Amino acid sequence: MSSVKTDKYQHHDYYLVEDLLQDDHRMARDAVREWVKQEVSPIIEDYSERAKCPQHLFKGLAEIGAFGPSLPVQYGGGGMDEIAYGVIMQELERGDSGIRSMASVQGSLVMYPIYRFASEVQKMKYLPKLGSGEFIGCFGLTEPDHGSNPSGMTTNIKDDGDAYILNGAKMWITNSPVADLAVVWAKDEEGKIRGMVVESGWKGFSAPEIKGKLSLRASITGELVFEDVRVPKENVFPEVRGLKGPLSCLSKARYGIAWGAIGAALDCYDSALRYSLEREQFGKPIGGFQLTQKKLAEMITEITKAQLLAWRLGTLANDGKATPAQISMAKRNNVNMALEIAREARQIHGGMGITNEYPIMRHMMNLETVLTYEGTHDIHLLITGMDVTGINAFK
Repeated sequence: MSSVKTDKYQHHDYYLVEDLLQDDHRMARDAVREWVKQEVSPIIEDYSERAKCPQHLFKGLAEIGAFGPSLPVQYGGGGMDEIAYGVIMQELERGDSGIRSMASVQGSLVMYPIYRFASEVQKMKYLPKLGSGEFIGCFGLTEPDHGSNPSGMTTNIKDDGDAYILNGAKMWITNSPVADLAVVWAKDEEGKIRGMVVESGWKGFSAPEIKGKLSLRASITGELVFEDVRVPKENVFPEVRGLKGPLSCLSKARYGIAWGAIGAALDCYDSALRYSLEREQFGKPIGGFQLTQKKLAEMITEITKAQLLAWRLGTLANDGKATPAQISMAKRNNVNMALEIAREARQIHGGMGITNEYPIMRHMMNLETVLTYEGTHDIHLLITGMDVTGINAFK
């Protein structure tokens, strides 16, 4: 029992998934874990309680390689594989889902589409500065009236000689109030969805912050409002048309979430396990009671299943074989798993579980958002349903 109290990570790897990782995966994970321990854990409850974004952490996230870890080094990335990206997201979310969001938006939703779709000139203009944290980016797809149905977007561009005129609004945009640029998706005059890089300093661009969030409180969220913003044609992605562009970015981000949610679950499980061995009732630790052991045993079982799901998905992603539907399954399963574990962990902590002396309620509130962003829990279920039946149930 004493070993559980002294080694926070000893009982987290029930099926020895660590043995499946390569040395560079472990190095990346351990470096990020140490950074979170030093820079995030001591301050996160305070920032979350005040609903303030610890913006100074953007630079640190860049320094530990959390921005685009699986993108090529010459474009500001880390040159690592998809499993390294996954374990980095896991360790960030062990600290806080909002901190992981800051990183995964920058890497998967901003750097990735610029890397995939922009011209070489635009790549070199933006990616190194995004990778170093000099620039902060955001991703504009969701609109006030179009979330799960992005094809209904009304944000639009009109040809105006050497530029396009952009009008419209986006909603629930992580990082937008502090972003230097936005990857924005809008319909052209033919009704085709186009992607572009829009700089925040351009006339007609505004990004008001969304206040009053009870979840992801340490992550800054806002709108994007475009009023006759003049976007140079070289900033519009030349080849990509339709939803394939933004959805490929979402697949990259959802993959990171599938790993990240495991981190939140591990933090809740670890806290519950240690508390159960220290808290005594009726003359013995509550971890000695059958119902508490049932909760803990089910927690580590579900975490282990999620770890194996994420690892296998990572190997498929490394081989270019991971399908959007497979990513949806992992995102949906692992986030739901983490939320259920947060709720069970809260019960083990009893009354103390609702205080900020423990991370449980913060994780639980955060995961309520993670459950529905980047595709809702139900939408991901329908993606799997369509994949196995071949029938579209969305309409």
